Amino acid sequence: MSYSSTPATDRLISAVAYMLPFFNSLQYGRFLFLKYPALGVLFDPILPLLSLYKSVPYASFVAFFALYLGIVRNPSFSHYVRFNSMQAVTLDVLLVIPLLLQRILSPGRAGLGFRLMVWGHNAIFVFSVLCFLYSVASSILGRTPYLPFVADAAGRQL
Repeated sequence: MSYSSTPATDRLISAVAYMLPFFNSLQYGRFLFLKYPALGVLFDPILPLLSLYKSVPYASFVAFFALYLGIVRNPSFSHYVRFNSMQAVTLDVLLVIPLLLQRILSPGRAGLGFRLMVWGHNAIFVFSVLCFLYSVASSILGRTPYLPFVADAAGRQL
């Protein structure tokens, strides 16, 4: 039983908001999943939800704007929900930057560039999973998660 003053609906909405960057960060874990197949077993419980998310065309795009326009910019939601949703949106935007760099630099399939890309993808994936776990746990407990590199940017947008 939680003694938080944050309503349960606010905690639930805040926790669910972090699913967007989490789902979009799973692509960065592909090298870890290939190297450690047992790691994939940890993600088996969310596969049905992930399959549903991936089966809807433009789901990421729609979810992004639903969070931003429907929650972040909606003053009827509490500041707690709006901040957590903005933090999730900001994290999702930041996850696009490595993909853009990869397209621009085109590291190839071998060599130092490829190894740096693999290392970067692994680091981004681990960081994203840790952010997701921390944010969801904090949201469920009614506490405000402050993610490194993200919280300040999210706070400035509200």
